[in-house]
Amino acid sequence: MQTTLIMDKPMRAILIAAALLTGVAPAATAAAQSVAPSTAPARDAQFERDRQSILAQAGQYRVRFDMRENAVFRAGYEALDEKLSGGNEIVRIVYDHGDRISLQHILVMEHDGKSMVIKHWRQDWVYQPTQVLTYAGPDEWTLTSVSDADRTGAWSQTVWQTDDSPRYGGVGRWNYDNGMAEWTSNVTWRPLARRDAVRNPVYDRYLGSNRHALTPAGWVHIQDNLKMAPAQGDGGEPTAVVHEDVTNTYSRWDGYSAKPGDDYWAATKDYWAAIRDAWDAAIARGNGVHVEEEADTGVVTGMPLMDLAQKIQDGEITQDAAIAQGRRIIEDATKR
Repeated sequence: MQTTLIMDKPMRAILIAAALLTGVAPAATAAAQSVAPSTAPARDAQFERDRQSILAQAGQYRVRFDMRENAVFRAGYEALDEKLSGGNEIVRIVYDHGDRISLQHILVMEHDGKSMVIKHWRQDWVYQPTQVLTYAGPDEWTLTSVSDADRTGAWSQTVWQTDDSPRYGGVGRWNYDNGMAEWTSNVTWRPLARRDAVRNPVYDRYLGSNRHALTPAGWVHIQDNLKMAPAQGDGGEPTAVVHEDVTNTYSRWDGYSAKPGDDYWAATKDYWAAIRDAWDAAIARGNGVHVEEEADTGVVTGMPLMDLAQKIQDGEITQDAAIAQGRRIIEDATKR
């Protein structure tokens, strides 16, 4: 029987940092979540098929993470050994408004036979978007217009970090050729994943595309990344250092308890809704957002915002007080 882990703050910080660095955990939790009926106007069969493909990613999974650097483009650089790991992860539907869908990933760390829930990444989908939030280089994200030709029949996917700060966004279409259901993004800039950022590598960003494909057992997330070094001198361009393939395979599995994850999300989802709104407001004010990146936690807001959520669940702070503090953290971190 699993029990929710209550531990001292130093140990909690160590385990949260481990989850942020690796993006994996030994165990996670899941349960059904009710979703409000869509109020969007009816669209064609392709639109509904796309929607169901996105919603099919929700569930309870065993995840296998497979990262491989496989082609070097800079003299003297040595490719990293392949990194294989795994864990258990749930994907929850935050909302379904028809043409706007949000999915929250949650994982659970194991420590001395007890479970510790860690909020993981979030993916938001928008049908025929006019704008998408994209990474523009160190510490900068910008709202990028999407042309009529690129948006027609397409979906944007915006990926957010553990504290709901931005990570990357792209636009693509669902394709059903060859017996598959697969969405592929355009090529976009992305900030370094924590597994790379903590090593102080010669590259400082990725240039990559993103694919989500359904499988009989669940779904697979495939990333095609060029790890890019910053430009040298005025007028220079970033240069490729090494190519990386990332394949994260989500296989349905109900061999672990859903309760710790359910308890965390029930206790903190309203707080996180307010944090999402605060990020949206900061992005709208600046037509994008500036926030300092930090190798350990993605951006400087990572640990403070995550800690407030844990304090809500532990009964150490009221939700209203946590929301007020969270808004101040975001406001201070996004000032120019």
